[in-house]
Amino acid sequence: MSARNRELLGLIPASLLVTAGFAAVFIERGSLSQDQLSEASLTYGAIFLGLCVAAHVFLRIALPHADPYLFPLVAVLACFGLVMIYRIDDTLARQQAQWFVVGLILFAATIVFLRDYRKLEQYRYLIAAGSLVLLCMPRLPLIGAQVNGAYLGIRIPGVMVFQPTEFAKLGIVVFLASYLRDTRQVLVVGARRVLGVTLPPLKHFGPLLVIWGMAMLLLVVIRDLGSSLMFFGAFLALLYVATNRLSFVLIGLVLFGIGGWYLSTTVPHVIDRVDVWMDPLNPQRYQVEGFQIANSLFAQADGGLFGRGFGGALLRTPFDSPLLPAAETDLIYALIVNEVGLVGAVAVLATYLLFVQRGFKIALLARDSFSTLLAAGLSAVFALQVFVIVGGVTNVIPLTGVTLPFISYGGSSILANFVLLALLLLVSDKARRPEERARGALR
Repeated sequence: MSARNRELLGLIPASLLVTAGFAAVFIERGSLSQDQLSEASLTYGAIFLGLCVAAHVFLRIALPHADPYLFPLVAVLACFGLVMIYRIDDTLARQQAQWFVVGLILFAATIVFLRDYRKLEQYRYLIAAGSLVLLCMPRLPLIGAQVNGAYLGIRIPGVMVFQPTEFAKLGIVVFLASYLRDTRQVLVVGARRVLGVTLPPLKHFGPLLVIWGMAMLLLVVIRDLGSSLMFFGAFLALLYVATNRLSFVLIGLVLFGIGGWYLSTTVPHVIDRVDVWMDPLNPQRYQVEGFQIANSLFAQADGGLFGRGFGGALLRTPFDSPLLPAAETDLIYALIVNEVGLVGAVAVLATYLLFVQRGFKIALLARDSFSTLLAAGLSAVFALQVFVIVGGVTNVIPLTGVTLPFISYGGSSILANFVLLALLLLVSDKARRPEERARGALR
């Protein structure tokens, strides 16, 4: 079976999941007759399948050799997210469906206009500067939007709240991949050992530290701790892939540990997050900053092994106040565990793991350094985003305000992640072409 036929076959589970998921929500609500239920759920499934098939036909024409599993995995995640958001709010689900369509358009446009994605190397400093500007924009007066103490978005009156960090992460990965392609050999050859630790030459390592330091400074200023962790993790992952030196990563972890300790003892917003993380069930904090994470843990415990079923979770109190704050964004993983149980949550995480595994496999197949670093960086930042939000909701790490890719409600997130998917498929198509494989075999 050809790669594209495998991709088409992989879209069937996604459409079936949409159909079954909406049917389960309708049954739980009891708002439709049996005939209406069948018609509505089948209609939603057919529309979703039609959109995915249209994207598949485009990929069959534009990228015939691309990885056949990435897009079906994204379709599964996106359809699951639509069902969960519809279960919370019909209006939000319709908006998310619209963003999904816009995301597919942006996905296609990225593939059309970036067929030779290696041209991005020529604009690496411009891309880095643009990413830093995006990180800074939420702090600008009038347009900056503050949520739970963090400056996360740009408010466009009457339209939307745009989160620029979602796109800044892509720009920083492109810059790091391009810069490390040129300096990877110098970093290794010019390194020195001091007290048994390999240190890179400051001349070539300095610009990377400057860009990283500016990004971290801006992230501290806008208080978006989740994005800060993602950027730093992607930086270390790319540094290791480029140099194969574990000591460089250890140095970075030590620096991060020192910075984390300093921030957790001096910045009030960070201090509050750490205090809640250390003791989330403290009665003195429950009604204020501990309410969100405590109820998240209660919801996951209530779900048990198999969950309460779609629509079975209790989201509001008898007084109509939210019992699970931000259930459609920050805490959607807690809702997933509550309604489909630990078994369903593990299935969601396994889907993410498969996506990341395919991304790293693309990095291994790539025939040039920039493609390898780009695919590895995009896969790493995607994996870190999942870890940051799932780890925060389960109290493994302090809770931060990032979204669960393709599942959480939010236009900025779904658009940026569709661009990420397009870049991975572009790298994959080039790496899997027969002529590229033959060239690699000759080498």
